[in-house]
Amino acid sequence: MATTDFRSPIRLLEGVKVLDLSILGPGQVAGFLVDLGADVTKIEGPGGDYGRQMTWPIINTRDEGPLSLLHLHLNRGKKFVTVDLKTDEGKDTFAAMVAESDVVIEGMRPGFLDKVGFSFERLKELNPRIVVCSISGYGATGPYARLPSHGIAYDTWSGAVTPREDDEGFSRMPDQPNIGITAGPAFAAMSICAALVRARTTGEAASFEIAQSDSAAYFDWYRIETERAYTRPQDEVTGNPSDNYERRPAGLAGMYEGVRYQVYKSADGYVLFMASEQAFWKNFCEGMGRMDLFERWPGSKYADHARGNKELQAILRDIFATKTSQEWIAFANEHNTTIAQINTIRTLPDDPQFQARFEWAGKDTLDCEQMTFPLHMLSD
Repeated sequence: MATTDFRSPIRLLEGVKVLDLSILGPGQVAGFLVDLGADVTKIEGPGGDYGRQMTWPIINTRDEGPLSLLHLHLNRGKKFVTVDLKTDEGKDTFAAMVAESDVVIEGMRPGFLDKVGFSFERLKELNPRIVVCSISGYGATGPYARLPSHGIAYDTWSGAVTPREDDEGFSRMPDQPNIGITAGPAFAAMSICAALVRARTTGEAASFEIAQSDSAAYFDWYRIETERAYTRPQDEVTGNPSDNYERRPAGLAGMYEGVRYQVYKSADGYVLFMASEQAFWKNFCEGMGRMDLFERWPGSKYADHARGNKELQAILRDIFATKTSQEWIAFANEHNTTIAQINTIRTLPDDPQFQARFEWAGKDTLDCEQMTFPLHMLSD
């Protein structure tokens, strides 16, 4: 088994031609396809995609002047063509492009292509194997289908955002990752790849729509399904045996009182200790020369986090403070136990695992570095 050069381009979708009719966040769908080697042409109206000037930071590029990082990242590797779909000439141009393409992405409010005369039936007439993906905020059905929105709305709708109040009593958005604006395009790109397989196998076209709000909710399935499960009677849905069948709160909220699965301060930051399995807890104690801790608190075989054991928590707090975070990672590697680095968005690029997996692209031409997705492949 030989390995390829992990830093060489991987073009799994080489030869696939994509027409991208999107503005703002939905441009990420075709961005993922670019990462996989597809040939993507972004079709813009005469006014262009105003995402070039949206959000911050704004990058003063050498060739094109000020452009937003949002635009540079989402539209990486694409070609840009201006086509006015309100004119007969523009419609003829688009029709010719559809006939020579494999995928059309509609990244606006649902029904845009229908309005300009390119229903799915029309697109199939132009190209019997065409794959058409429509991605929008709330999808093509339901009472919110026509509601204008931006990326954070999908996370607030899905229950992923807990508003905060400042010292003056004003409500504020918390600092956390956006989910729907990335998960939606990722699910869409995956679906496009599946539809392409069917199109090339059977010759059948495909049309589907996906909502970024749906994607935010599905991304958080564990918490949502846990709450749903807890609507059942206690004798039907219980907690884990290691918790005496007590129902924990959903998701990470259920980890708050954990001890063997908890955050600890290291000598220079924080680490996450994750001894959910008794075997990893034993390995940790052996590695530290503290088998007395295992003998006193062996725990159950699985999912026993020693909840509420403040005495053990104080001991572990003092132990973890004796090494740096990277020393704990080395310890975990040596002794086969579960410890993770806790980074910030500023420290992550300096992490050795990040440096081994990610690369920065675009710096030579755009005066701006962007992360390339780390698709690493093995080959015979």
